Amino acid sequence: MSKGKRPTRKRQPGGMTILHEDKDIIVVVKPAGLLTIATEREKTKTAHYLLNDYVRKGNAKSRNRVYIVHRLDKDTSGILIFAKSEQAKKYLQGNWPDTEKHYLGIVHGHLTAKEATITSHLFQNKAQRVYSTNDPGKGKLSHTDYKVLEESEGFSLIDINLLTGRKHQIRVHFAEKGHPIVGDKKYGNKDRGVKRLALHARSISFSHPFNHKTMTFDTGIPDDFARLFRKL
Repeated sequence: MSKGKRPTRKRQPGGMTILHEDKDIIVVVKPAGLLTIATEREKTKTAHYLLNDYVRKGNAKSRNRVYIVHRLDKDTSGILIFAKSEQAKKYLQGNWPDTEKHYLGIVHGHLTAKEATITSHLFQNKAQRVYSTNDPGKGKLSHTDYKVLEESEGFSLIDINLLTGRKHQIRVHFAEKGHPIVGDKKYGNKDRGVKRLALHARSISFSHPFNHKTMTFDTGIPDDFARLFRKL
């Protein structure tokens, strides 16, 4: 599939859209507000649970299941890959450093450098809050490439190439630069009237676990994302 080509879609459980499915993998678009995997408080309203139910076709005794390859924050929308076997999962995770991932973000303000890389060591404290530390022995080295796509009065639409996938990496990197993601209640401003985090996993390019062909999926700019940027 060529880069930038919009794939055929079909809607499935939980507001997700299935972009691709074969015997080895399933690629979906997760809506904002849906967990990737279960937590202590929520067991069923997750992409993992809903897709397990989908591949079992309602048969609780079915051995079919999906395996988690990577995650998106609950409030981040976008593309997720699930494997259909342990072998496929191990291959995808083993090749994850070579997987190209691009996000769309709307941030507060105008970045001085319109194209740059943000680098820091990220550390998570006991309160589950992530921040940059000057101690390389304490934090994990993290790199975030970005490019400004468009600017409005007080806001910027940016393309983000996630080079390392640390928890809350994008949100922390831009918040610490003084340009938090719009709608980020944890690291950003209290944006009135904004109902979602303005962060979307737009595209992904990876090697298929069995035929090793390069698979590329790109959602383009979602309609609600475009509306939010115009509204701001």
